[in-house]
Amino acid sequence: MKQGIRNEIRTIFRQGNNLSILIFLNISVFVLVLAVNLGFFFAGKTFNVSEWLGVSSNFSLLAHRPWTVVTYMFVHSGFIHIMFNLLVLYWFGKIFLEYLSQRQLLGVYILGGLAGALVFIGAYNIIPVFATVKNVAFAIGASASIMAVVFAIAVLVPNMPVRLAFLGQIKLKYLAMAIVLIDLLSIPFGNAGGHFSHLGGALMGAIFSVCYSKGTDITIFLSRFFAWVGGLFKSEPKATTQTGSRRAETDAEYNRRKAREQKEIDRILDKVKESGYSSLTKEEKEKLFSNSNKN
Repeated sequence: MKQGIRNEIRTIFRQGNNLSILIFLNISVFVLVLAVNLGFFFAGKTFNVSEWLGVSSNFSLLAHRPWTVVTYMFVHSGFIHIMFNLLVLYWFGKIFLEYLSQRQLLGVYILGGLAGALVFIGAYNIIPVFATVKNVAFAIGASASIMAVVFAIAVLVPNMPVRLAFLGQIKLKYLAMAIVLIDLLSIPFGNAGGHFSHLGGALMGAIFSVCYSKGTDITIFLSRFFAWVGGLFKSEPKATTQTGSRRAETDAEYNRRKAREQKEIDRILDKVKESGYSSLTKEEKEKLFSNSNKN
């Protein structure tokens, strides 16, 4: 049973299905936080792991916990919180992938989360009304990242119809406008930090699509960064003498090969944006066609 679950998780990561990976990571962190908090509870301690992983608006605390600008976007406060966020991520993630790639989904999610943290920190340190709470406030949740995904697709295909319960069919741009308006009007009534981070994520999603429509993919540097970081932890395989049939790839070899292939596809897509599909060589067209069939 355990081996089967392990193989399924490995398959998700090896296939590069970033939507499934993001959902899996959010659920895993949620369960881990619950388990650790339960352990502290039984030990008679009051330590809250969520605060250790959440991003603080206190610059001094943030300097000692720099990782929180990333970890906060995978942490949730309760079952309703994570259930709602992951349902929205799954729904809009599927729409996103009808027009954009798995790589871009991950990039927009991360950039949206970072933008949400930046707006939250900035708002609490600039706006006078938050002066009394800025040193103790912190934010958690994937909402900013999810808002980036929602607004990326809303700006890219604004007139796409979506069907909502009780409201019927509505254009995506109107849904996005309503979400922003609700966040703005809700700031005085609680969870102001959350609303500010939502607006930061929404802004980043819109920026991504505006840049993308002009031929610039602002997520590509993240892909190259992840590939570079991954390469630091991968040792070169030892030379082996092979006899008979070719040995199977190791996970490290597979990941390196996929990173090389993705880099080549990104180069070809950049060439299409700059010079058009007709500028591709026969070999480049075959690689692009082969990759589209895999996805």
